[in-house]
Amino acid sequence: MGSFVADLSFRTPRLPAWGETVLGAEFRLGPGGKGSNQAVAAARLGAHVSFICKLGRDAFGDLARRTYADDGVDTRFVFDTADHATGGAAIILDQVSGENAIVVVPGSCFTLSAADVENARPAIEGAAAFMTQLELPLPIVEYGLRLAKSLGVKTILNPAPAFALPDAVYPLCDFMTPNEVEAAMLTGESDPARAADVLLARGAGAAVITLGAQGALVKTPAIAEHVAAVDAGPVVETTGAGDAFNGGFIVALAEGRDIVEAVRFGCAVAGISVTRPGTADSMPRRDEVDALMRR
Repeated sequence: MGSFVADLSFRTPRLPAWGETVLGAEFRLGPGGKGSNQAVAAARLGAHVSFICKLGRDAFGDLARRTYADDGVDTRFVFDTADHATGGAAIILDQVSGENAIVVVPGSCFTLSAADVENARPAIEGAAAFMTQLELPLPIVEYGLRLAKSLGVKTILNPAPAFALPDAVYPLCDFMTPNEVEAAMLTGESDPARAADVLLARGAGAAVITLGAQGALVKTPAIAEHVAAVDAGPVVETTGAGDAFNGGFIVALAEGRDIVEAVRFGCAVAGISVTRPGTADSMPRRDEVDALMRR
């Protein structure tokens, strides 16, 4: 369950200052949004994926529909609205390092309602795992997590973009997957290990803190382990790497892998995604990930 926005990517030698115009090197338009990217990643890895979202009846919404048709994502619960435009994201990319800064306007996905989520109950009830993010209204995020939890489905919250969460949300999360910046924003702790301890103390079942090129930290009441990043080649663009990781992580959990193995699989998916431009477009296929992990 999550957002779709169209990604408008601008590759540039440097960020402009306020009031300044900078001549960029490249422009791309493609499918994006954290929830959508994660759904595409999971589908490309061989999972049966249902996506819960709301799209406008416009060109950006049509881009989403074509993407899901191409990648085999179940769209029974991708709802339409004629009253709100599909959102967009402006992605500014450093053409040397591949690092990024992003501005997101959620648009139609922010009109997803509790009634829409209830309509998707059959998909949630039959799922091995349920994942959502914070590019939706918080009451809808909480509603979806609570529904999935009540149905005995594994719940995963990727708390991005990060903001303060009510105490009631944490116990609804079997797994929380922030990056280190988001973990610090949620907990006030700059050290990932201490941040993970805070997430567990608030009621999350497990904390998985992604660390970019340093891999990921896994913490549960019984486990504390660092999982190394998986190098698949030179970094081209880091946009979407977290979504690639989460897509891989949920697939591995759904297949019955333990949390450390699921994190390792997610790191391999992310490792491939950063060697390519784009967000959803950069998500690898299952045979690529399996081959990398065998290597």
